[in-house]
Amino acid sequence: MTEITATESVSIDSLPRPKVVLIGTDGNAFALLGKMKRGLRQAGWTAPQISAFLAEAMRGDYDHLLQTCMKYAEID
Repeated sequence: MTEITATESVSIDSLPRPKVVLIGTDGNAFALLGKMKRGLRQAGWTAPQISAFLAEAMRGDYDHLLQTCMKYAEID
């Protein structure tokens, strides 16, 4: 697996945006990240791409986490 630096970002132009259902999920940040990780994997994202998403999502506060999820997936 390729190491991803915290400054590397994922290009949303070339990656599929999966539909991820977060409604009804525990509001815990780790639960949301787990759902997103599964959705991205099912959409065909590679491990380095998912790692880059996780690094970006965890770079800020809870609001930043939610905004990043909405940036890379269609959220229900």
